[in-house]
Amino acid sequence: MKKELLNYNVYKGTLSQIDLEKNKIINTINPHSYCVSKQDKAFKMALKASDILLPDGVGIVWAEKFLNQNVIQKIAGYDLFLFLMQQLEKDKGTAFFLGASNDTLNKIEANCKSDFPNVTFEGYSPPYKAEFTTQDSKAMCDAVNSTKSDILFVGITAPKQEKWINQYKNHLKVKNICCIGAVFDFYAGNINRSSPFWIKLGLEWLPRFLKQPKRLFKRNFVSTPKFVLEVLSFKLFGKGIL
Repeated sequence: MKKELLNYNVYKGTLSQIDLEKNKIINTINPHSYCVSKQDKAFKMALKASDILLPDGVGIVWAEKFLNQNVIQKIAGYDLFLFLMQQLEKDKGTAFFLGASNDTLNKIEANCKSDFPNVTFEGYSPPYKAEFTTQDSKAMCDAVNSTKSDILFVGITAPKQEKWINQYKNHLKVKNICCIGAVFDFYAGNINRSSPFWIKLGLEWLPRFLKQPKRLFKRNFVSTPKFVLEVLSFKLFGKGIL
């Protein structure tokens, strides 16, 4: 049995090694989401319930090496998205996009038709609110189930998306479910992802922070120091401090 990282079963392999037949729910974890999960029990449960929990962040990669002496590969949500879309392209499958505005979904559909012509696009824009009602959730599940899609991509912001999926996963008739958040805006072209130069340096967050400092300040300058202290605490005492 592979050793856990900070009490989470973080994925240690590559994208090509993921068995999509056995693993239905694929989520990601980064230093910020880890810190949020320490204060949000439902979010923590959702992450732990993942069939695959990808290391989406250089901080997670560093922690694995520092604590477990194991080198793993960072796998961002966007990397997961492109990998799965390529699989669907080969299989002529169907992708369902749950989240974002209708305008964003239209942009995604247009890009999908160009990049992945063999993939059938389906989508639904849920109401923009902090919490969904039972009626909202039923409509979301009905929209997904009416299409018999192969993969469901969820982009209704973290941690709401992970918690919603954990609550309604047994009501969704799809093979695989992936919470990919900001990828919707990246792929639609609403927000530019950092260039490969910054990604290779492990500084993918920096250009995004410079463009949206208010929104991303807590993520980078509050959660990151907390995460480092948490990792050091596990190294010294075998448990966290958050």
